[in-house]
Amino acid sequence: MQSASEHSEAAEAPASPARPAPPEHAYPDHWEADVVLRDGGTARIRPITADDADRLVSFYEQVSDESKYYRFFAPYPRLSAKDVHRFTHHDFVDRVGLAATVGGEFIATVRYDRINDQGLPASFPADEAEVAFLVQDAHQGRGVASALLEHIAAVARERDIRRFAAEVLPANTKMIKVFTDAGYTQKRSFEDGSVRLHLDLEPTDRSLAVQRAREQRAEARSVQRLLTPGSVAVVGAGRAPGGVGRTVLRNLLGAGFTGRVYAVNAALAGETELDGVPAHPSVGAIGEPVDLAVVAVPAERVPEVVADCGEHGVRGLVVLSAGYAESGAAGRERQRELVRQARSYGMRIIGPNAFGIINTADDVRLNASLAPQMPAAGRIGLFTQSGAIGIALLAGLHRRGAGLSSFISAGNRADVSGNDFLQHWYDDPGTDVVLLYLESIGNPRKFTRLARRTAAVKPVVVVKGARHSGSAPPGHRVPVTRIPHATVSALLRQAGVIRVDTVTELVDAGLLLAAQPLPAGPRVAILGNSESLGLLTYDACLTEGLRPLRPLDLTTAAVPADFRDALAAALADETSDAVVVNAIPWVGEDGATEFGDGEVLAAALREAVASAPAPTKPVVVVHVEMGGLAEALAVATSTRPAGADRGAVTPENRSGATPPGPGAPAGPAAGPGGAAGSASAPRPVPPAGPAAGTSPVQPAAPAVQPATTPVQPGTTRVQPAATSVQPPALPAQPATIPAYPAAERAVRALAEAVRYGQWRRQAAEPGRVPEYEDIDEAGAAALIEGVLGGDGADTRGVTLDTEEAGALLARYGITVLPTLPAPTPDAAVAAAGRLGYPVALKTTAPHLRHRPDLGGVRLDLATEEQLRTAYAELTEVLGKAEELQPVVQAMVPRGVDTVVRSAIDTAVGAVLSFGLSGAASELLGDTAHRLVPATDRDAAELIRSLRTAPLLFGWRGSAPVDTPALEELLLRVSRLVDDHPEVVAVSLEPVVVAPRGLSVLGATVRLAPPPPRTDLGPRSLPRY
Repeated sequence: MQSASEHSEAAEAPASPARPAPPEHAYPDHWEADVVLRDGGTARIRPITADDADRLVSFYEQVSDESKYYRFFAPYPRLSAKDVHRFTHHDFVDRVGLAATVGGEFIATVRYDRINDQGLPASFPADEAEVAFLVQDAHQGRGVASALLEHIAAVARERDIRRFAAEVLPANTKMIKVFTDAGYTQKRSFEDGSVRLHLDLEPTDRSLAVQRAREQRAEARSVQRLLTPGSVAVVGAGRAPGGVGRTVLRNLLGAGFTGRVYAVNAALAGETELDGVPAHPSVGAIGEPVDLAVVAVPAERVPEVVADCGEHGVRGLVVLSAGYAESGAAGRERQRELVRQARSYGMRIIGPNAFGIINTADDVRLNASLAPQMPAAGRIGLFTQSGAIGIALLAGLHRRGAGLSSFISAGNRADVSGNDFLQHWYDDPGTDVVLLYLESIGNPRKFTRLARRTAAVKPVVVVKGARHSGSAPPGHRVPVTRIPHATVSALLRQAGVIRVDTVTELVDAGLLLAAQPLPAGPRVAILGNSESLGLLTYDACLTEGLRPLRPLDLTTAAVPADFRDALAAALADETSDAVVVNAIPWVGEDGATEFGDGEVLAAALREAVASAPAPTKPVVVVHVEMGGLAEALAVATSTRPAGADRGAVTPENRSGATPPGPGAPAGPAAGPGGAAGSASAPRPVPPAGPAAGTSPVQPAAPAVQPATTPVQPGTTRVQPAATSVQPPALPAQPATIPAYPAAERAVRALAEAVRYGQWRRQAAEPGRVPEYEDIDEAGAAALIEGVLGGDGADTRGVTLDTEEAGALLARYGITVLPTLPAPTPDAAVAAAGRLGYPVALKTTAPHLRHRPDLGGVRLDLATEEQLRTAYAELTEVLGKAEELQPVVQAMVPRGVDTVVRSAIDTAVGAVLSFGLSGAASELLGDTAHRLVPATDRDAAELIRSLRTAPLLFGWRGSAPVDTPALEELLLRVSRLVDDHPEVVAVSLEPVVVAPRGLSVLGATVRLAPPPPRTDLGPRSLPRY
């Protein structure tokens, strides 16, 4: 595979004068990167140096004659010494070569040579280069050329090259497709029997979309390879019972893994079998392909195991061994070496210090973990960074009848992380709900992007540990961020992530989302046989922002048939969007409980759900001391479709399948109610009806709009239909209904589903980033360039003075009210004369700035006498004028004082923030956040998501303020920060929003060289 002929010997022609060489000629180690290829394997991309001569020759010898012909447009059986020198000696500016390597050997190369408009060798300022590729035949089709094109294009842009030229033979369709599919703006022509391509290297929306789609497919495939191995070797399985390796081996066999299993331990030399599977002293001694190795040896022995695996084609590793970054500085270095070594062989790692992985699919049944029991198959994907939490979650989900599609406990997640599994679960037809327990987020910007995309098709529920420790857990490599946890949480919610606080809430929400349809709105019907429990549920709904209807009291004399009929009626009633069923034991006349163990009531509720015309409303049950009810509602198993038989091994299963042993847990069937929708289609989001909620731009509307006039918390009583208990007939395919021991837990999970459903409906019609004709983007760029001073700018940045800040903001249509200094009373009077009375007198000392509660502001000074009196009072009470730094401003119409800020964080990007001004809001942390660029919908929601938002919309009879003007201001600030990444911080305080218009009274702007945008660069794994 090649792209450009070099028969012109362009690199040998005289070069035009070049700009100074150092430091450009130094080896650019920041170009080194590990990438995931299309098939899920990895490769290392790095610059080619003079030391690579032998590698280049060996690589070329393994390339077919056809590929060589495509590369040089003529037969070219071997490279001459002159060729080798030319292809290995680069200046890293005008001539650059990159290689993709696996196991230290070349599998592909790419190079560019800078040319002028005549196609001759050139130096800067020429901005075009000729590019050529060569990929070893054995590695064609793995996406190597596409990855190399992304990286060589990034290198070229860094070296001020804006276009690539490539000459390709028409028969070389693979290479032509690499260029045409890249998404860059391009031109194509046919000249002298070859195709001439010109690519504009400026990233486009399409090229970025192509890059991210390839990233998703590659990373998802890398996870799929780990979850669906055809063979597993357990390295470290010992003779003696117990021990980590032997435990994993027995768990694999007990789960009925359908592939081949091998026990590996150097101490097993001479042994032929262990626990009924072949035993070998090393992976190399197996003599057959191994897809996955589970490593359970001491940390000091892991490198030799990794080398053994890498040299014999193992695709992935699960490293259970501890003693890495969680143990200190030496362990951190050991972890870095582990990742480097594994990636050099093209392998990915789960761990180290991992608990393991599980895949419940019938054709896999993989339990490569320390979990003694294989979970039931289901529709939930679970990722944790803690083995202990993983055990707790597995037990909790199993106890409540929820099944899993896959489970991963990644430990230190040195390589494979939650981001990789989000890529996998995004289009995994076997997963409907994603649950994540995270103690750190290694790449928040990427995580937010992936979570938003995944949440658009299936729920993503996250609980974050280590929120208040101020540092990442030991062993976790994360970027430094100054953004508080509350801000990160707000941004995740903006991305559609369901944020919960505890693992209990994680299970509660996951259970509902996996088993029930999403609600169409916040209206909740409540029914049950306890008036008190109904009132508790009603109160919980109001607390969570839902709109409960009047509870329906079936009385304590109600029997299962009454529950069935009432639930069927509620499901058919168009005035509700969800149903909460409350149940307490029914005591008969003789004092005996006649609901039995809850199975009869469960059958009645399932019958009502099954008889509904369409499953459009979620149903949850709150039970108090109802023995067996929760288990019966969950059908005692899982959320997977009915009819699935986990115990069967079909002819399609891999050869060498091990049937479940006597200790393997059975997998009883579950009803279809556990999975809303089919396995291959995402859960539909029901449209919101007229009463299902309010518009996102209604005043003071929280994410879930409570009723303006709540129904009085009374109850409606109905008489039971019968006095005898007759168990209803079970439906053919019973539904799974989640049950909760407390009303608050059920309602909280339901509220999360309501908010998520509303987000899904809004995400289907995203907002827009408006254009403003009065924005002077070029003028702002020139002002910024003038302040920063180009390439020699101080990396620490600079805070603009008042005049400069006002000038920059004015380029984006933001007017800052003039402020005049008043170092003396006479200066204050003169300033007031220029501005016109009435005026305000303020102190600007750092300890008093924006603190009117400390008495540093005097308003509505209508005369010179009032101004002088106020000046005297300030200096007498608060200190000398030189300490207070007083200023004079013209008065503006009264309104609500607010604060608008934006800041760039290297971990999450640019964030737009809004809140009300004052100590109370700061104390309560009542600030809303959105990622930049903000849309018109984001701006509207930003204002309305505050707890103090009612103050903007006429609270207690006050006049509503001009929120459209406030939204426009937010959007203009967002545009400024998005258009100019050098604007690293903006603070507008206070912004007085009046019934008509607003006034910006103070502004602070900070400029600095923009931080690197890792999300816009070529695909690569985190560096080690």
